[in-house]
Amino acid sequence: MGPIMDDGRPIFIQIAEKIEDDIIAEGLPEESQVPSTNQFASFYQINPATAAKGVNLLVDQGILYKKRGIGMFVATGARETLIEKRKEQFYEQYVITMVQEAKKLGITIDQLTDMVRRGDET
Repeated sequence: MGPIMDDGRPIFIQIAEKIEDDIIAEGLPEESQVPSTNQFASFYQINPATAAKGVNLLVDQGILYKKRGIGMFVATGARETLIEKRKEQFYEQYVITMVQEAKKLGITIDQLTDMVRRGDET
């Protein structure tokens, strides 16, 4: 676990995204146990209810599931689900904005593609 950034977003959202990041990076493989809300609360020095809210957000999305009396676990297929979700967010947040700005500037798709390739070389 790494530090939670205080970027103005609710802490429970940051907790959920940290768990998502760990699942995508395979630091939390499918069917592995997730740290408890008390562990998150202690590590990040936050209220356990706030940590639980972040974890429950992922339960509601089917990313995590509860084994009664044992804890929370990463659901089968969670990594692929998260990757697809993040790809769609990437498209909506970056690609659409980039294409709209390119159109304003008269940049063609070919020129834009060349720019992306050039950016990949750095």
